[in-house]
Amino acid sequence: METKILIIGACGQIGTELTHKLRAIYGNENVIASDIRKLNNDIVNEGVFEVVNALDYNQIEHLLEKYQITDVYLMAALLSATAEKNPAFAWDLNMNSLFHVLNLAKSGKIKKIFWPSSIAVFGPTTPRENTPQYTIMEPSTVYGISKQTGERWCEYYHTQYGVDVRSIRYPGLISWSTPPGGGTTDYAVDIYHKAITDGKFTSFLSENTGLPMMYMDDAIKATVSIMQADGDKIKIRSSYNLSGMSFTPAEIAEEIKKHFPNFTIEYAPDFRQKIADSWPASIDDAEARKDWGWKNDFDMENMTVEMISKLKETVYK
Repeated sequence: METKILIIGACGQIGTELTHKLRAIYGNENVIASDIRKLNNDIVNEGVFEVVNALDYNQIEHLLEKYQITDVYLMAALLSATAEKNPAFAWDLNMNSLFHVLNLAKSGKIKKIFWPSSIAVFGPTTPRENTPQYTIMEPSTVYGISKQTGERWCEYYHTQYGVDVRSIRYPGLISWSTPPGGGTTDYAVDIYHKAITDGKFTSFLSENTGLPMMYMDDAIKATVSIMQADGDKIKIRSSYNLSGMSFTPAEIAEEIKKHFPNFTIEYAPDFRQKIADSWPASIDDAEARKDWGWKNDFDMENMTVEMISKLKETVYK
């Protein structure tokens, strides 16, 4: 049967890049992008687009039937820093959108689900260095609580009802093509913009705050890889640890100075510091590498070269 994909939250930071990639692989007509509102952008203009509220079960069900969807990528969520400002809505969106999709799969209307988790599932009691796949998880943010709960439900629906749901715990994601979206790790996107425009940057995290990060190309590669893998290779149905690199604001500033020698950075930690302090500094993703062959292409050095050149080519040409 032909793969027909619905992406819910296609206009977000990950959704944008994922939609482009999936359309390149499966064809524009087989990838239905959807989001809460219709923007004037490539995602909307270059393929099939539908306005959908991720909290509306009937809207989702209608699109599944209209386009004979096989695979759903549920990318709609309220991110860490934004969610802290509106906890009740964050819980509602992050949890009930997942329930809708899981229940539609349970009733046989979806063959395969991708649902993203996050390093936010970990908390201050989690081992910070080389955080293992199985460890203490006591998240301290609404986002993290919703993602940890979602992981448990994904595994439950797979075990009890045979739902083919797949997930990875994204680290902080860095992309040149979409602006920062309210996440705690988004300083690592903004710093490149400011290096080009201002030659200086004020970080909302302290200089030695190490966090797991990943270049967006690797995140998209991992997402597509886990969905294309044979089902019997997916041993973990909660969510896989995923790693690319880890660095601090001071380290990324030093890397940027290789390209902009006069670049300067200052530090003014805000409420996001507390969130970052509760997360791992580095991640052990041996299970993903073993089970479905995960391998990252980017480290801090080649990512920095790519970020600067892409931003100069597109945003600041």
